[in-house]
Amino acid sequence: MTSSNDSHWQRPDGSPGPTVGRPVSASLVDPEDDLSPGSYSGDFGNTGTTTVIPPYDPANSGVVNSGYHLIEAQEPLPYAQPQPSVRPMQSAPAIDIDEDDERVRAAGRRGTQHLGLLVLRVGLGAVLIAHGLQKLFGWWGGSGVTGFKNSLSDVGYQHADILAYVGAGGEIVSGVLLVLGLFTPLAAAGALAFLINGLLAMVSARSHSHFTYFLPDGNEYQISLVVMAVAVILSGPGRYGLDAGRGWSQRPFIGSFVALLAGVAAGIAVWVFLNGVNPLA
Repeated sequence: MTSSNDSHWQRPDGSPGPTVGRPVSASLVDPEDDLSPGSYSGDFGNTGTTTVIPPYDPANSGVVNSGYHLIEAQEPLPYAQPQPSVRPMQSAPAIDIDEDDERVRAAGRRGTQHLGLLVLRVGLGAVLIAHGLQKLFGWWGGSGVTGFKNSLSDVGYQHADILAYVGAGGEIVSGVLLVLGLFTPLAAAGALAFLINGLLAMVSARSHSHFTYFLPDGNEYQISLVVMAVAVILSGPGRYGLDAGRGWSQRPFIGSFVALLAGVAAGIAVWVFLNGVNPLA
């Protein structure tokens, strides 16, 4: 596509443009000749300003040299990258495993407490077993089941024939469980119910106008057995027993209060429903 104007296009500065046609001559050009020298005089608007491009010396940053090795030289970083400070790892304090195990074992040791609970439990259980055998078989000068039934009838119990076997058998079972340390809260609660019921029966059988404590006319012995049964319920059987792996053996809490109330309630209920006599009247 050609213009109707035959005149050639000219540069704004008035210099003639390239002549269309075959070049007159051609010569090889060294590539290094295209590199700009250290100072270049530009013709931007013929202002005569000079632009200076300083080369970078990697050996001495910020110092200008006169070399032309710009390609080989490394360009300086615009800023210094901060290096993350590495803090030395603080070693955790050494934990002596043997010392911790020793503390746990020391917390689990309670001196002679478990031995004392064993003596208390076995002593109460042995007394209950001996009294039950006296009532049931007449051993060691006991009255036997017939004499025990007659004593219950004399006090005012109803259904004395059944109550004699239930009372003597329950006393023996509770004593055996206490000696073994098996189902200790229930066994101690049953023993407490029987002891409270027997205490009420003995108080009502005596012709006294007021309650007496000391022997021979008082109820010192029965009250001591009641206190022992309450102590076993609240303290637990201890480590030396078949209940050693259960919670109530060493840390009794809510269950002990429930067993205590159940034992007291059972002893009073048997007296009220099967006798109905006020022992303090």
